[in-house]
Amino acid sequence: MNKINKLNTESSDKFLKSISTVGAWTGLSRIFGLIRDISTTSLLGASVFHDIFVITLKIPNMFRRFFAEGAFNQAFVPIYADFQKNNDVKETINYLNSIAGFLITFLFFFSLLVLIFAPIFILIFAPGFYFDPTKKDIAITTLRIMFPYLALISLVAFAGGIQNSHGKFSIPAATPMIFNLCLIISAVYVAPKYNMPVYVLAWGVLLAGFIQLLVQYFPLHTIDRIPRPKLNLDNTGLKKFLKLILPAILAGGIIQINLLIDTIFASLLETGSPTWLYVSDRLIQFPMGIFAIAIGTVLLPSLSNIDVNNDKVSFIASLQKGQRFVIFIGIPSLIGLFFCAEDLISTIFFRGEFKVTDVYQSSYSLMAFSFGLPFFMLMKVLTPAFFARKDTKTPMYVALLSLLINAILNYVLAFIFDYGHVGIAIGSSVAALLSVLILEIILLRDGFIEIKNPLNRFNFAIMMASSFLILFLYNFTNKTELISMTQIERLIYLGFEIIIAISIYFIVARLVSGKSLIKQFN
Repeated sequence: MNKINKLNTESSDKFLKSISTVGAWTGLSRIFGLIRDISTTSLLGASVFHDIFVITLKIPNMFRRFFAEGAFNQAFVPIYADFQKNNDVKETINYLNSIAGFLITFLFFFSLLVLIFAPIFILIFAPGFYFDPTKKDIAITTLRIMFPYLALISLVAFAGGIQNSHGKFSIPAATPMIFNLCLIISAVYVAPKYNMPVYVLAWGVLLAGFIQLLVQYFPLHTIDRIPRPKLNLDNTGLKKFLKLILPAILAGGIIQINLLIDTIFASLLETGSPTWLYVSDRLIQFPMGIFAIAIGTVLLPSLSNIDVNNDKVSFIASLQKGQRFVIFIGIPSLIGLFFCAEDLISTIFFRGEFKVTDVYQSSYSLMAFSFGLPFFMLMKVLTPAFFARKDTKTPMYVALLSLLINAILNYVLAFIFDYGHVGIAIGSSVAALLSVLILEIILLRDGFIEIKNPLNRFNFAIMMASSFLILFLYNFTNKTELISMTQIERLIYLGFEIIIAISIYFIVARLVSGKSLIKQFN
């Protein structure tokens, strides 16, 4: 028994160390991402130019998640893990070369297609821009400049998947900082010198893609896994990959269509709505990136390396650790973002062309998004449990249902009830909640989730810590109005608010549970 406990502790330590590595780099990248957003909103405000920039940037980013980070890695990593287990270096290299050849060929022709038919893509993604001649022309030019970024960042994601499979998480997690730095430099130093700064930002996106890809050479060289592209459709691994990736693309595509629906509706709302949603979503993405995406990144190769038929207990334990970690972090993140929405947005974005009205409107959608945050985070933990077992169909069906729910709620809440951009945020949160409930029920039915006493000490500690956190933030935010303060005063008050809030949560949780953070997840 002592030996088993020791192994569990070592496993937990390794799991948390990997999450900490990815989370730290991703967190640093998100900080630079906030600085990037401060720079672009200060330059363009909630203007039509910023609306065009954020929506056209969503197009290559949507396809990136569609083909690369989502579906691609979910199909690629489990198969690559199988090759690694067999210790057949030649077959492994052939698999990598075949994947690289297929990926480059596909991305080249797809990017060419989008460049030629850019007006049609603007019509699909942003019909509100298409029927305004000025907006249409700017959006088409911006899209054509930045869309090749998709091909570059997809190859970066491929390189990151290889590194993650070898337990190398740092460089893939740190790479997005390059993107943020390029846009910060573009927005602060270059764009103001030009009549159309939005085009400068678009060129900054493309430059970032080239640099991010070049950075991958050295880490791949150190593990002797630099692919040499070869289009070999007869490769066994590639055939398995294509068989798995089709439903994964459909699942990932449905999720991205959800984002497309949000974008379409936002483009039809009043000017500023896409920017308000973008700003609030960026703050939601901060805890998502530091914790949920970090857990999902570590969990997929970890679960893929477990032989679920012979070691189901380890599979369940790893999944449980991921869920417990998300709940422990997700609940206070929800509370903090809800109560501090106006404080955060006024401190971070209230400057330059970003006005008081923009602060209020963005804070409303942030509050709506915050209710869905724990469920957005849990989605990143639950889906690897299916993909690691090469089950890509179940997430696809759940994503399809989520799409239908989100589309209906967006239309009803944004237009019929006239909640505007806030209705879109509410619809996304409700859709995430229902998706998580369905995935949990399926995993429970299949025996991959074990329900224990819900009134255990861990859950009670979260409940008590959250109660004290709500009490503090409710009183603090009601007695302060950061938006009327100077920038320095806002920074001081917000810093004080965050430090006290974090201290309250972790101290109360530690006292009630009687365990350290690491032991919480054994």
